This record gives sequence, C-alpha cells and structure tokens, in this order.
Amino acid sequence: MAPVPNMSISCSVFPECLPVVSSGRLEENPGADCGVSRLQTSFPAIHYAWRATEKILRYCDQNICYPYKNSYSEQECDACTGVRGAGCSKFREGSRNNGERYKSHDMPSLPCRFFRLSEREPDAEEYQPPIWKSYLYQLQQEAPRPKRIICPREVENRPKYYGREFHGIISREQADELLGGVEGAYILRESQRQPGCYTLALRFGNQTLNYRLFHDGKHFVGEKRFESIHDLVTDGLITLYIETKAAEYIAKMTTNPIYEHIGYATLLREKVSRRLSRSKNESRKASVSNEEHTPVEKISSLVRRAALTHNDNHFNYEKTHNFKVHTFRGPHWCEYCANFMWGLIAQGVRCSDCGLNVHKQCSKHVPNDCQPDLKRIKKVYCCDLTTLVKAHNTQRPMVVDICIREIEARGLKSEGLYRVSGFTEHIEDVKMAFDRDGEKADISANIYPDINIITGALKLYFRDLPIPIITYDTYSKFIEAAKISNADERLEAVHEVLMLLPPAHYETLRYLMIHLKKVTMNEKDNLMNAENLGIVFGPTLMRPPEDSTLTTLHDMRYQKLIVQILIENEDVLF
Repeated sequence: MAPVPNMSISCSVFPECLPVVSSGRLEENPGADCGVSRLQTSFPAIHYAWRATEKILRYCDQNICYPYKNSYSEQECDACTGVRGAGCSKFREGSRNNGERYKSHDMPSLPCRFFRLSEREPDAEEYQPPIWKSYLYQLQQEAPRPKRIICPREVENRPKYYGREFHGIISREQADELLGGVEGAYILRESQRQPGCYTLALRFGNQTLNYRLFHDGKHFVGEKRFESIHDLVTDGLITLYIETKAAEYIAKMTTNPIYEHIGYATLLREKVSRRLSRSKNESRKASVSNEEHTPVEKISSLVRRAALTHNDNHFNYEKTHNFKVHTFRGPHWCEYCANFMWGLIAQGVRCSDCGLNVHKQCSKHVPNDCQPDLKRIKKVYCCDLTTLVKAHNTQRPMVVDICIREIEARGLKSEGLYRVSGFTEHIEDVKMAFDRDGEKADISANIYPDINIITGALKLYFRDLPIPIITYDTYSKFIEAAKISNADERLEAVHEVLMLLPPAHYETLRYLMIHLKKVTMNEKDNLMNAENLGIVFGPTLMRPPEDSTLTTLHDMRYQKLIVQILIENEDVLF
C-alpha cells in the first residue's frame, strides 16, 4: 500500500461505502458495508480508491482499472488513457516517484460510474463522470415491506388465483381492524356492495387504502401487471413511499439533467466511429484512426450518443427515440436525470433503437437525437428509414443505393423497367439477402440476371417502410398541392411541402427522382416516361394515413401526378 496523508474520500452514490483511510495509509475496503453489495446485481461489490502521491490520481472506478497521472511523470493506462475504465486491460510498466514499480493488471471492462476522489479540483476542460444520485434508491430501501395477513379459516368460493390473504366478503371497517395498524400489512376481500368484485386493503401512512383489484392472468390495479399479489403490494409500497417522501424532488428532477453534459466518451469517439462505419470500405475505416485500439465490446447508450454527437462523418438526421416501457433487472439509474429508477417492474422506458434508459416522465424531455445501434436493428426491410440510415451512418438506405447502382449499370434500357414484375420468390430472396447480409448482399447479374427482380426488390423496400417516403404527416398537403390547377402555383406548393419531409426521407426521395429522371431519358428503349413511372411509384411512395380503400382509389390520380411532377422537375424541386 502506498503511504498517503489523511484525506476525505467519498463515494458519490453510497455515502456508507467508503474505503478505509488510517495512519496515513489508504487501504482496500471489500465493500462489506456497501449498499451495492446488499443487492443481487451485476455491479461488483468490491470498490477501490487509490492514491500514490500528494496529487490525486484520477477517478476510482468500481473494480475496473486505476489510470492516473502523478505529479512527477506521465504514466497512463494504455487502453483508456486515464479518464475512465472502459476496455482497459493493462498499464504501461513504469516507475512511480518513489521508485516503486507497477505492472500490468487485468480488470473487468465497465464504464466508471461511482467513485470520485474528492480532493482534486478538476481542470476546466476535463470532464467529470456523471454522479448517479442515490436519494431515491435509499428511499426504496427504506420503504415498508409487505406483510400478508392470513385468514385463519378456509374461505368458500375463494378465487383460485388468490391465496390465504383472501378473507371473503367483509366490510372496510372489518378489513381495517384485521390490518391492526401495521404498516405494509394487506389483505384481499370481496366487496359487500358489488359481489364478484375484489379489493386490496393496504395499510400505509397510518391509514387503510382500498384498491379495486383485477386479474386477467396477471394481477393489477393500474397499468402495471404482476405475477403475484406479493409483488404488486411490494411495488405499490415502494411507489407510495417514494412519492410521499420525495414528491417535490421528483417534480424537479428533470430540471438539472446530466443528459446534455455527457462528455466522458470523448476518447471513445474514434472507436465508435469505426464500429458504426462498417458499411464503408477498408480505406475509410483506416482513416478513422491511425492508432490501434482495443475493441470496445460494450458501450452504453450514453457513451454512444456522446461519441456520435461529435462524429464529423455522422449524418445529422434528427430522430426521435422509440421508447417502450421496460422492466429492468437489478438497480438502474435514469440516463437523463441520473436518478434511481424505482419499483419492481416497468420502472422506466428504454429506446428500442439505441438502448437509452430513462424515467417515463424524463422521456418527454429527451431531445430527438436517437443514435440507433446496429446490434438492435434486426433487419433492413420494414425498418424505419431514419433509424436505418442513422444506424448505418449513411445518407440513404443502402438498399436504395445498391439497387439503383445495379439497375443503372445494366438495366436502364430494359423494356418496361419498373412496370414489369420479377418472380416473387426471387424478390423475396433479395429481401432476405439484405436482411441477412446488409451491404454485403450480392445482387449481381451472376446471381439475379433478370433486372426486374432488382427493381421489384427496390419497390418492395419502399412499400414495406412503416412510414412511407412521403410521410403520413405530409400526405394530405401533397394531395392538396396536386389539385391546384395553375402549373406554376402547383410546383411552388409541391416544393413547400417537400421542405416538410424529414431529412432522411427528403434525401432518399431526391436520389430516387434523379435515378427515375435517368430512366425517362432512355424512354426510347425502356418505354417508360414520367407518367408511367408515376403510375408505378405513386402508391409505392405515398399512402394515406387512414387505411381506407376508398381514399386510396380516390387519390391514385393525384399520387401519380405528384410523382410525375417530382420526376419532370427534379432539377428545380430538389
């Protein structure tokens, strides 16, 4: 152990989890009293804090690595260069100022979250890791535990999905008496006023609360559904306790978010850029960085977002997060406000595209800056267009680029191009190839000599988009523009609506219209003019928001006209 002066070292999450400092020596604390170690969680229970000289080292990670720069010589971690423990596996061997040698170490790869040595003032430009706030976690630990009051007799007609806590038909007063004023005590009863309806009677805050209880395979009193009554009551007590004790705190927890200040991924930018640029050729990959780095196997959604925000190669298309209610196993903290996500199930929401985890109330404040993770994108077809291009870091969907490139290389003079259909089975094969192999899908003439298979696959991609190229929001505006009789005014109206399209949709539509203009330039051979292509692509590129056959039939001529106008005036409109 290195000799150190007495100093104050604090855990930024759990005040009771402190390394031992005594007699000028810093010792390891195995975390016996650590709040984390009392939980069944993936977090390591052993925490370390290190100090080698009078100058502070860097940050103490949770059982990861201990990079530092001391006051006499520059000595850093090879992999993480000193600011966090993601991916670190060894140190350069070197000497400290007192001549003591240090050698390599091998620790798990996790982002540094918890410890921060408190004596050193950070440099103005140096990022401090986010401090995950423990107040709500501590309140959850203090919440009353459920206490089941068992009925001493066998109750007739007891529902099979209830246990001995069911007391049959009793009044509210009788239920209150049975609970005996014990905090967290609960019973189930059948309503006297409405036979066949069941009530949860729960003691909390020196009063008896009654909730209408439902069962549809799972137990619920609100939105959350539970496997057992015990879990329902446990979650309810946690929620009641936290919302009672911290109502004002919860109301204000979105006012000072950490989300906009995530900077600890700065040194991972090149690595993330390389991971997200797999679609580029090897030369472009090599240009991302001239140095060799240890691959980062696991990067949190916050790390990815921060890294990509400053990635010059990333196309800056705005995308909303696709949040869905999620049940987290083990303790989790909100990546927007840094507060604990309380409860047993459905504690918050997770973005299914990038993996961002936040409170449901915090999700309303998260900017539209989703950076989809390729690992979460299971397929190419039927995937949201903006999600796909952001995940692959491209301007347009690679399906569009690859198919158009192939069509222009060998099919522009093919008679009936886009009008003639290829074999459905072969088109499905192309679809599966893109879903399976992505940009490596082989659609060359050696595999698919019939160019109509490729055109069919491209049209299928546009039809399968969950949000069409011409989005639902702009559909009615395009139809109204098509109804304008004056040609100049109609063109101006179409241009104005084009500006309302999401950037990724606009760019894809622009690229497609340039291609279709080339098709019309070969009309003598392929017999396809702008009007014919409008008939083919009108229903493919734009669909009415309501699934109405009558509306679709009524709008078909306007759909055709819009696509025709876009092709004929491509150089003016885009």
